[in-house]
Amino acid sequence: MTVSDAELVTLAQAGDAGALGVLLTRHEAGMRAVAVSLLGYGPDAEDAVQDAMVTALRRVGEIRDSAAVGPWLRTVVRNNARMTLRAPRPTPVADPEWFARPATEPTPEESLDSGALRDWVWHAIGELSEPDRLVTMLRYFSDASSYDQIAALCGVPVGTVRSRLSHARRALAGGLRAAATSTHADVRAAGDARWREGVDMIATAMRGDFDQVVHDTWWPDAQMVVPGGPRGGRELALRGMTSDLNAGVRQRLRTVVASGDVLIWETDLLSPPDNPDHCPPAALWLQVLREGRVRQLTLFHPVPARL
Repeated sequence: MTVSDAELVTLAQAGDAGALGVLLTRHEAGMRAVAVSLLGYGPDAEDAVQDAMVTALRRVGEIRDSAAVGPWLRTVVRNNARMTLRAPRPTPVADPEWFARPATEPTPEESLDSGALRDWVWHAIGELSEPDRLVTMLRYFSDASSYDQIAALCGVPVGTVRSRLSHARRALAGGLRAAATSTHADVRAAGDARWREGVDMIATAMRGDFDQVVHDTWWPDAQMVVPGGPRGGRELALRGMTSDLNAGVRQRLRTVVASGDVLIWETDLLSPPDNPDHCPPAALWLQVLREGRVRQLTLFHPVPARL
């Protein structure tokens, strides 16, 4: 007996990665046909399809008309292809309004907060190589999601970013095609721990004790990089934080994304009332770890894609 699209959507929204894999396999030919009709045969068309599959991971919970999942997937591919034709855009996907639920749009993290599916996704991301995992986390789970910003953060050409993302999407989409349904560890506890850890560290820094944070959690030879700016060691980070605090700048943790040895903090930067334009509105702390301690911090001021 063939399971209907509506039944598969219901299962996928309940966290069944295998059901989502069946859906994507069932509609892959139609998705690819849309991409090829707009972009021709080649890597751009394949990227549009793979991007749509990753989008389905993030946004399957938003589908209102579960029987129309095929048109929804093809529309996502069509929008991705049109964005490719126009120009690089910060965030892939734009679901048609009449398919999406009329609620406030969730963050990517909230969209993945669906039990087994969430755990499957983060397990799959954790299986990627560090370079592929890094660009995937930035692309889909941070405000620094444009190719240019990811390239600046990673210190590689835009073409390398595209190549790594393509490889990562193939791995994620391939896993779904295989209807991977094995049980994986619940990532909620680990994520909550990372959040509490980040809140505590930012609070400690705001009290003027950032040197204690650096001493406790950074390797002595850790490096700090500011794309387009200075590069140095722990002293550079301490000088920068001290300068901001003396100027009255405060930071508030907004997002924590972690997988393996990659940890991303996104913070709101709060300028002093008498100088509201002192600093950019946000910062992204890209931390690469070794044995749980920071070996490199890249500090970046993203242009928020979700705005």
